[in-house]
Amino acid sequence: MTQPVALITGAARRIGATIARQLWQQGYRIIVHCHHSLDAANQLALELNELKPDSVRVLQADLNNSVEVSTLADQALCCWGQIDLLINNASSFYPTPLEQSTEQQWDDLVNSNLKAAYFLSAKLAASLRQQQGSIINLIDIHAQRAMPGYPIYSIAKAGLQMMTISLAKELAPEVRVNGVAPGPILWPEQDAAISPEEQRAIVDKTLLKRAGTPEDIAQAVVFLASQTFITGQIIAVDGGKSLYSH
Repeated sequence: MTQPVALITGAARRIGATIARQLWQQGYRIIVHCHHSLDAANQLALELNELKPDSVRVLQADLNNSVEVSTLADQALCCWGQIDLLINNASSFYPTPLEQSTEQQWDDLVNSNLKAAYFLSAKLAASLRQQQGSIINLIDIHAQRAMPGYPIYSIAKAGLQMMTISLAKELAPEVRVNGVAPGPILWPEQDAAISPEEQRAIVDKTLLKRAGTPEDIAQAVVFLASQTFITGQIIAVDGGKSLYSH
């Protein structure tokens, strides 16, 4: 058997890079997609390729651009001739208070969190069917419990949750489609950054009273990639935050 191939969107940094490393350690060949973080993506590929030659490739694309999304799928298939695992990890995240929100914010958040994932899945479906592969979507516990001040993001992630269930039906029996819904893992950056007090308040509302790690998410992804009798399921990796009732 040839080594399986995984395409991971938004894999240059943070959770995406951790997923890439863990799947690479499991024997996958990795296609690292990035948009702005090309230097970080190339550094990750260089590091892993030094240990195992030609095991990682880098592809750059703007997921807001439908032409580039289509090209990304074509280029991914050209890397090694197959896709066994698609991980829709890339995401934009920032607040959009209702009365100040714009169409540009809608397009950005819906495209990066939902539309690109859908059309990548559609374009790669034939190869995924042939490989008896799987799709894993990185969702969010706020797909079910809307986050105040983040309505567009919450709507987009809710769409990704329904996409997971819908595509599990559409692509069965050849392709399994599942999701991972992180809780507090890495704190947001830049415009979405929150104060230490806000971080503590979030952690206090988890049953385990701590934040998780990118490795927690990556381990859930590896589990779903390896389980051949699970489809249409979404695993919350959130320390029990979605169960917190106070």
